[in-house]
Amino acid sequence: MDSTDPTGPPPARVELTHAAAELLRRLRAEHGPLMFHQSGGCCDGSAPMCFPAGEFRTGDSDVLLAELGVEGCREPVPFWMSRSQFALWSHTRLIVDVVPGRGGGFSLEAPEGVRFLIRSRLVGT
Repeated sequence: MDSTDPTGPPPARVELTHAAAELLRRLRAEHGPLMFHQSGGCCDGSAPMCFPAGEFRTGDSDVLLAELGVEGCREPVPFWMSRSQFALWSHTRLIVDVVPGRGGGFSLEAPEGVRFLIRSRLVGT
């Protein structure tokens, strides 16, 4: 079924570009299981932050949007977002990409000279 079929499965809420998946494989090899969190705050919080799994504590103010399967990683990479940010982005499909530049100070990709970035598309497009 194609993604426009209303009886088919819903489109993925979060997906990865090839570059993001490749970076996650490298980070997984170095740091073990991973997770993402996007808070929606200013500065570093406006980008998805990558942490060793369980290092960022999530709670009732967060929403688990996806368990991202990454070829070459033994376990899925959970993608969490603050509930308030999700309310603003609830009609979008999030695409995790990688671009040159300095990552967030606590995000695992920071020393790599790149940063994760969210691109978005309206659900259904």
